[in-house]
Amino acid sequence: MKLNKYFPFVFIYFFINSLALPFGLTYTTLLAPVFYAWIILVRKKEILLPFLAILLPFVVMHMLSADVDTKSYWVSFVNLVLVYISCQAVYTFLLECKDIEKILRQIFVLNFIFCLIAIPFYFTPYYEPLWIEQDIGGNVGRLRRLKLLTYEPSYYALLFTPLFYFFLLQYCLRQNKIKTGWLIPMLFVPYILSFSLGVIAATIIAGIITWIVYFKRLTRKKRIINALIYAGAGFVSIMVVLILFFRHNPLFQRIKNILAGEDSSGNGRIRDAFILADKLIHQKNPYWGIGIGQIKILGETTIRNYYLYYTDARVAIPNAVAETMTIFGWVGVSLRLSIEIFLFFYTRVWTNYYRLLLFLFMFIYQFTGSFITNIAEYVIWILAFTRIFPQFDIRRESE
Repeated sequence: MKLNKYFPFVFIYFFINSLALPFGLTYTTLLAPVFYAWIILVRKKEILLPFLAILLPFVVMHMLSADVDTKSYWVSFVNLVLVYISCQAVYTFLLECKDIEKILRQIFVLNFIFCLIAIPFYFTPYYEPLWIEQDIGGNVGRLRRLKLLTYEPSYYALLFTPLFYFFLLQYCLRQNKIKTGWLIPMLFVPYILSFSLGVIAATIIAGIITWIVYFKRLTRKKRIINALIYAGAGFVSIMVVLILFFRHNPLFQRIKNILAGEDSSGNGRIRDAFILADKLIHQKNPYWGIGIGQIKILGETTIRNYYLYYTDARVAIPNAVAETMTIFGWVGVSLRLSIEIFLFFYTRVWTNYYRLLLFLFMFIYQFTGSFITNIAEYVIWILAFTRIFPQFDIRRESE
């Protein structure tokens, strides 16, 4: 089988992008100088100047602060620029690649194979490269969750989301080339093994909103109705079995912890993230933020005291919106949300099922997790704002 010339880069991005690298650094970021040269050759357009122009006012305001750690600032600044170049490379790939669907299908199949390979390791002492054992809090205790070769389960689930929506839509619109018997486990097993309730919840909410927006159009499709009936029946059956025989299973315990406010992961990504963001920006400038790369400096004491850290655990704010507010202040977070809303209308996201699902998912999820140099998040935004996959266009599908 002949591989597309872009396949190795997509493989690196999805499976080994952060393997053996420090947190926040990826191979696609390290390749950014090569990507930059490629973008200039292909698109014949300068891409850095607009981004630097947007950052300039923030840099000026941050540099006027006397207590900025300049080394951390400029190292993080360069990393942010490299991430931006990587995002432009993704956009260029979407414009240039003529067989994106084939690549997605290959990655989708490989991902399921790797999930199956990972399952036996769950039961051995050698689980660590593919699974992570975390203390979820409350009565759940320590739980192993699938991450494959990524940072953490939520990051892996985030990577998988564009694939999930793509092949779910193919099934719903009778476009799938993978047999249903294989497609269903390939869609749901990765999410189940990752046990990332934040990603799963945002995925479901985005799906429900899309269904409501296009209720008449989608409800008249027999396959969608059948899928909802089977999914509902399956869900009820599983819940009954769990309630009757496995009442103290990790899922119920974690949901109970979330409702009781005792889920350490959920609290850290949502409530605590915004509390810490507010504490940090009011130590410097609420409007312009504390500056790039300053969370690990200024936040060292604040975050450790808040969580009562007595170890060398990495200090961070694991929430994209809260981190944006911390680094760039109210001006930065307002700009972020304004750009998202502007691009929603400018690119007419609502005219395509796939793009609408991704936009809704990411708009919700950014308030519950991620970080500002997360390439997986930006890939989802790029997919949502790029006019690709016309097979999912509302107008075309209704003809």
